[in-house]
Amino acid sequence: MEKKDLGKTSIGIEPNIAGLLCYLLWFITGIIFFLIEKENKFVRFHAMQSIITFGFLFILGMILPFIPIVGWVFIPLLWIFELVLWIVLMVKAYQGERFKLPVAGDIAEQNS
Repeated sequence: MEKKDLGKTSIGIEPNIAGLLCYLLWFITGIIFFLIEKENKFVRFHAMQSIITFGFLFILGMILPFIPIVGWVFIPLLWIFELVLWIVLMVKAYQGERFKLPVAGDIAEQNS
């Protein structure tokens, strides 16, 4: 597999590694990388997408337990969805792909 030229980062880490790390601790590392990476659009995109996606899922996970029956049924499904999405996003970022999620990807693209 050829290595894509993703440019340089201002933090000295390869862009694909930094992109993967944006998702590592969900929105927390997204915030960190969004604040410290000033130049690389690839890294900033993945950081912002991580903030939006996992921030939303975190808030949803905080609300669901308070919704009787329906919320309780969806909590395990949300956990499985989050785990799969987390792995897919890290793999895609590591491969140098600007994998764009619906809505969150559009917002991330505009703000990165």
